[in-house]
Amino acid sequence: MFESFKTRAEAVSAEVHRFPTKTEALNFIIEMMQKEGIAEAPSKYAVWADCPFLNGIDKKELSAKIPGLKFEFDRTIAKEAHIGVTQMNYGLANTGSLVGDQTDIMQRLASSLSWIHIAIVATGNILADMPSLMTKMTPKESGYIAFITGPSRTADIERVLTIGVHGPERLVIVAVDELGGMN
Repeated sequence: MFESFKTRAEAVSAEVHRFPTKTEALNFIIEMMQKEGIAEAPSKYAVWADCPFLNGIDKKELSAKIPGLKFEFDRTIAKEAHIGVTQMNYGLANTGSLVGDQTDIMQRLASSLSWIHIAIVATGNILADMPSLMTKMTPKESGYIAFITGPSRTADIERVLTIGVHGPERLVIVAVDELGGMN
């Protein structure tokens, strides 16, 4: 299932990485933030919306290691974020899409206002298709279901494809085997 998801996600310009453990995934995210120059300055912040992935991680220690990384933020800070990190509930193999309950405003801010969106997903939560998803997640249970397929793109201006106009210009998917499933 993962290989099909990866192929489809990469076909729409997402970057897909798979890690066996949460520690390896965290190290990748830290390294990426360092390479992207995350700092305590506007346009250089990183925001990380609260999620199960953060359980057991010392956020103060992580913030000290990466100045400019915010776990508590508002719309203004999120607008100034270079990187936003969220955890999505599911992936869909047939489209390469991510699906998440983004009822919490912080999830929406982190995934849509930053230039780079790092989306964490449990490898075990990559499903075949929409009918499979509807057995796990429904609008009755989730107030705001978001579907993300690749970085933001539009071709409505003179039919020229433009990336990053209405959201992140890069989508980096971090699939983690150790997270199991969130059913």
